[in-house]
Amino acid sequence: MSLPRIFLTRVLPLPVMERLNIEFDLQFDEADIPLSRAKMMEGVKNADGMISMLSDSIDREVLEAASQLKIVANYAVGYNNMDLSAAKEKQVLITNTPGVLTETTADLTWALLMAVARRIPEANQWVKSGKWAGWSPTELMGADIYGKTLGLLGMGRIGQAVARRAAGFGMQIFYYCRHRLSEKSEEALGVSYLSFSELLEGSDFLSLHLPLNEDSLHLIDQKALQRMKPGAFLINTSRGAIIDEKALCHALEEKEIAGAGLDVFEAEPGISPQLLQMENVVTLPHIGSASFETRVKMGFMVIDNLLSCFKGQMPSNVVE
Repeated sequence: MSLPRIFLTRVLPLPVMERLNIEFDLQFDEADIPLSRAKMMEGVKNADGMISMLSDSIDREVLEAASQLKIVANYAVGYNNMDLSAAKEKQVLITNTPGVLTETTADLTWALLMAVARRIPEANQWVKSGKWAGWSPTELMGADIYGKTLGLLGMGRIGQAVARRAAGFGMQIFYYCRHRLSEKSEEALGVSYLSFSELLEGSDFLSLHLPLNEDSLHLIDQKALQRMKPGAFLINTSRGAIIDEKALCHALEEKEIAGAGLDVFEAEPGISPQLLQMENVVTLPHIGSASFETRVKMGFMVIDNLLSCFKGQMPSNVVE
C-alpha cells in the first residue's frame, strides 16, 4: 500500500524530516528557500497532504490547484495565512500547532522586553566596537523593569505564560481581552482586568498576544500609541499587522513612547527602514518559537495531525 504523498514547503529540523520520510512519501525542495507561487502550485497538484509555513499564503487558488488534497497542516499556531472558507468548500482539513510553543514564545517576549529596556543590543555593540572606555555613571542608562506595570493585550496561553514570569519581577500585571478570565484564574495569575484604553494609559510595558483578524488589524494605531505613556515600551511577539508600523515609526520619532521590541512585522520580511535605524528599537527575525526543542515538537504535532487524517480520524488541532 502506497504512503500518502505529502508536499512540504520548507525543510524542518532533522528529527522531524527523518520521521516524515518514514511515515510518508515526502516531496520538498532541498534548496530550502521560500517557494515561488508557481512551485507551490506545482507541488500541491498531486499531494494528499501539505505542510505549510505561516509565510505561505494558502488561498483559494492554491487549494483549487490540488486535485486530491485532504489536509493542510500548518507549522504554526496562527492560521491567518489560510483561506478557511475555501478549505471548507474543498473539504480540506486545516490544522495548526497550538500550545507547544507557549513557553518558548513567552521566554522570547521577556528577552525582548529586557533587551529594549536595558539597551542590551546597544551595549553589546558598544563593547564590541571598541568604543567602551570604562565605566561611566551616565552611560547607556535604561529603564527599570522590577516594580513596573505590565500590560498584556490578549490573555491566551502565551499571555498567561508571560504573566507568570512577570510575578518574579514584582510587577503590577494588567490585561485586556475580549473574554475576561474567571475571578479564580485572575487571582492565580495575579492579574487585574482593565479596559483597552486603561491598559494603554497605565502600562509601562505593553505586550501583545493576540491573533491577527479583522478586529486586531492595526489595533495599535496612531490613536492607541498616543494614549500610551511617553516612557512606555511596546513589545510584539504575536503578529506584525496588529501594529500600524507607519504610526509606530512616527510615535518613536516623536518620542511618544520610549521604545519597542519587535519579533514580527507588518510586511515580513520587509521592515520599515526607520525601525532599523532607531537605537531604541530591538528587531528580531520572527524567532518566537525558535528553540530546537520547540521546533521539533511542532513538527511532531504536524505529523500527528497528518497521521490522524490518513487513518480516517479527526486530527486534534483542526481549525475552522
